[in-house]
Amino acid sequence: MPSKVSDIGTCADNTNLIIPPTDWYQSLTAAGLRNPDVHGPARQWLQVEGSFTRALQKKCAHSFHVEIQREGFAAPTLEESRRLRIPVRQKAWIREVRLCGDGKPWVLARTVIPLACLTGADRRLLHLGNKPLGAYLFSCRNWQRGPLETGLCNHRSLGVPPAGVPEIARRSLFSNNKSSLLVGEYLLPALYGTN
Repeated sequence: MPSKVSDIGTCADNTNLIIPPTDWYQSLTAAGLRNPDVHGPARQWLQVEGSFTRALQKKCAHSFHVEIQREGFAAPTLEESRRLRIPVRQKAWIREVRLCGDGKPWVLARTVIPLACLTGADRRLLHLGNKPLGAYLFSCRNWQRGPLETGLCNHRSLGVPPAGVPEIARRSLFSNNKSSLLVGEYLLPALYGTN
């Protein structure tokens, strides 16, 4: 049974690049029962174990960069608050970016960082700018990634989804000895498709 998510729809300069509501499953197999596409070309990306950013950089023929779409203090969704075990109305630092390879957006990423994470050296999370979050998290020994969840994006509210929107996603909690943050990565067809 998925946990229902009501992620905010963020529309930056391109209406096709929206983070859609997503149903989350604890395993790739469970998500595959609902949508067999997770076992297709996107599968390798859904299962990347180490740094997702590093895997994207290896795919690039020329360049990789991060485009900030939105970041600041805001209220997470109800489902995100529950997943992070923080009070429902407590604000968190929310960062939404596009991860681009060779000039094309490949992934939309949404990170929810509770206030408890923003102490000591980890205050750097507020000032990443165009630096990838993964580079920071995987360089710090105190952050450990939990199990990956697979997401199926829900486009019912859009009717027929426009071309190029994410259909499949993955997310995980990164935890240290005092708190956790939530990283969601929404795969765009340009990453794993034939274009």
